[in-house]
Amino acid sequence: MSQKEKLIKRVRSKPKDFTYQELKKLMSEFGMEEFTKGKTSGSRIKFINDDHDFTLHKPHNGNTLKPYQIKELIEFIDVLEGIK
Repeated sequence: MSQKEKLIKRVRSKPKDFTYQELKKLMSEFGMEEFTKGKTSGSRIKFINDDHDFTLHKPHNGNTLKPYQIKELIEFIDVLEGIK
């Protein structure tokens, strides 16, 4: 099982401890690049490639994604994989 498949399986299990670093690794596996708008973007982070983009707020207290962010990430992965 590849790193990408392991991360997808992990995020689909809706873990309470999925980290921002894991998110960055997963997005890079999909060919997405992290993008910020500089000093004015605040905590908004966007991952982009030629066809898609995924935006979220970077976690503050701690490094763990919130449940709603995990849900949005799963929905986005479904789009990327052509499930939805």
